[in-house]
Amino acid sequence: MPHLITLSTCNLNQWALDFDGNQDRIIQSIIESKQANASLRVGPELEVTGYGCLDHFLELDLYDHSWEVLGSVLKDERCQDILIDVGMPVLHNSSLFNCRVIFHNKKILLIRPKMSLANDGNFREQRYFTAWEAIKKTEMHMLPPEIQQITGQKLVTFGDAIIQANDTVLGIESCEELFTPEATHIRQSLAGAEIFSNSSGSHHELRKLNRRMDLIVEATLKSGGAYLYANSKGCDGDRLYYDGCAMVLVNGEIKAQGSQFSLRDVEIVTATVDLDEVRSSRFAPSRRNQTKQHLDYPRVEVDLWLARGDDGVSFATPSPTIAPRYVLPEEEIALGPACWLWDYLRRSKAAGFFVPLSGGIDSCATAVIVHSMCREVVKAVNEGNDQVVTDLRRIAAAPAESPLPSTPQQVANRIFHTSFMGTTNSSSDTRSRAKQLAKDIGAYHVDMDIDAITNAITSVWTSLFGLTLNYKVHGGSQAENIALQNIQARIRMVVAYLFAQTLPLVRQRPGGGGLLVLGSANVDESLRGYLTKYDCSSADINPIGGISKTDLKRFIGWAEVNFDLPILHSFIDAIPTAELEPITETYVQSDEADMGMTYDELSVFGRLRKVGKLGPWGMYRSLLSTWGAPPEKRETDEEIASPPTSAHPGGNIIPGRGLSPREIYEKVRRFFYYYSINRHKMTVLTPSYHAEQYSPDDNRFDLRPFLYPGFSLPYRKMMSHVEAWEMANGFGPDGKKVVKGD
Repeated sequence: MPHLITLSTCNLNQWALDFDGNQDRIIQSIIESKQANASLRVGPELEVTGYGCLDHFLELDLYDHSWEVLGSVLKDERCQDILIDVGMPVLHNSSLFNCRVIFHNKKILLIRPKMSLANDGNFREQRYFTAWEAIKKTEMHMLPPEIQQITGQKLVTFGDAIIQANDTVLGIESCEELFTPEATHIRQSLAGAEIFSNSSGSHHELRKLNRRMDLIVEATLKSGGAYLYANSKGCDGDRLYYDGCAMVLVNGEIKAQGSQFSLRDVEIVTATVDLDEVRSSRFAPSRRNQTKQHLDYPRVEVDLWLARGDDGVSFATPSPTIAPRYVLPEEEIALGPACWLWDYLRRSKAAGFFVPLSGGIDSCATAVIVHSMCREVVKAVNEGNDQVVTDLRRIAAAPAESPLPSTPQQVANRIFHTSFMGTTNSSSDTRSRAKQLAKDIGAYHVDMDIDAITNAITSVWTSLFGLTLNYKVHGGSQAENIALQNIQARIRMVVAYLFAQTLPLVRQRPGGGGLLVLGSANVDESLRGYLTKYDCSSADINPIGGISKTDLKRFIGWAEVNFDLPILHSFIDAIPTAELEPITETYVQSDEADMGMTYDELSVFGRLRKVGKLGPWGMYRSLLSTWGAPPEKRETDEEIASPPTSAHPGGNIIPGRGLSPREIYEKVRRFFYYYSINRHKMTVLTPSYHAEQYSPDDNRFDLRPFLYPGFSLPYRKMMSHVEAWEMANGFGPDGKKVVKGD
């Protein structure tokens, strides 16, 4: 009996509610799968509607449209003679289900509802869908009349079942089910399934791919089998970027892996697998004993041979094993937000981007990510990507007969606009850095001063109240000092939107249009609240809002070399400063001094708060064993924090800072004080690319109140511990430090 099967999975760049576009991409993936001689095609989760429909999943229209799309695919002659697995929502017995529909030659074989719903982090599936909890149980589903006309079926099987072909058995698993302790593929494997399909809607996070890969590898390493993983790829309408990496594995070994980041809307991933390898891996006696528990698994039969017959001449061979492909976190930052920006730009029909360049590393990082996007666009054009060519021609306002921009700098000059908005508090260094960076990446740059605007506002205030506002360094109060800084920051936001609306007019862009304003506040500043409400952190979207300052610095160092941008070195060496206060011989404003904590400390606080799920008392106890340990030698201060692991959710916080309990108490209390009084700023935070596990995004990832009481109880517990430790170690009352928060 033939035992070689060519299987196809895919990455699809679907868009929530884009039914026509989603249908076209589904059909294209089926066509390409057939061209690759595949006998099975698997697509991403909810590919018909797009995964990110959110509360639109509660609208009945959406379910009607889903069947209309499926009907078009079912009757399309190009979609015959291949077993197809499509993801879509289904209304069944007055409940909503996240389903997979498996069909062949205009016949629906099975509607398989998702059994474990993702409901943490960015996922809210239980808000819309019902989990199918009836293990190994099925019932009948009445098809809509228009589908009955196509298939000739009235009722089809709905529930937890496997597909029995003439030569093999197909098991079905959906995204979250893989991540649960009692994963679906385990019992399906014991019931005889040899091929498993997994439709996923998994989004990008820095350093997440290796965790996902480990679970997929493990799925067939113990149970044996061929595993097809499909995923969405791209921005489907909100803060998430789905990062593809569709793959085919056999017995825990990778046979094919798709790209994680690219501008291709349709990418199929195929491999030829040997079913005999699967069967021979399952001969262990202990496994045979466990199969007896699953002999009753419901099966849906289909008269179909998935394996291709050997013609005696071609001598087809199984696909070889390949090593998993990972990219560095710095490259993830370069590519993930860049692809997200391109999707957002082309789908929003905007004319380009505008970024206020401050000369600091944050706005620099935003600009370099746009440069990375321009590089990916040029790469896609050179590869013959017709969709990118069409989109670029429209965005760059390039007539059909004219040549397209051929370098990243040429692309940027058409679609990317920057401005340095200086004041008397700005240094020549930041101004020159901003100007040189814009020149090197090809952006259209405006160098200007906004003193006339800020002076006009303060003059109006003085005429009303007969007083003069002064900076702190000139004897002013704290309220005056903050007010004068905020005027500058908010004026920059107003000017940014003025430029975004009018620069296409100034440059006489055919058809006019408007620009999207990009923000440049990083995740640590948002967590601490170190930003002015409605300043340049207020924008249309923010590509770095989910990335830490530490990671951004590493990214800029990587880009300096890999993008050949020597100017970036000067950004790395510069002290982070807002430049909102006057520079004197004895005072230069510093971000970390203003915040009362370092960016590295903020990364640790953020991970312990969100990933470690710790409040003030829990964070204090955790840091006692790390920051409180005796000093150890380390290369740099940045090594205070490193990426999180399962053992250390706050990151591998390198011990050895030698801090006393009181010092740790002061740091924890200071963090929670500023976090709590500034949490209201997260309610108006610019929509940001999600990249970090400890993002404070208030939209749906990090749901918290924005009016906090004082943390009096945990503070008392912490102080009691501090006092007990100091007494036990010979500290007297005169040796205690004063906590500013007191």
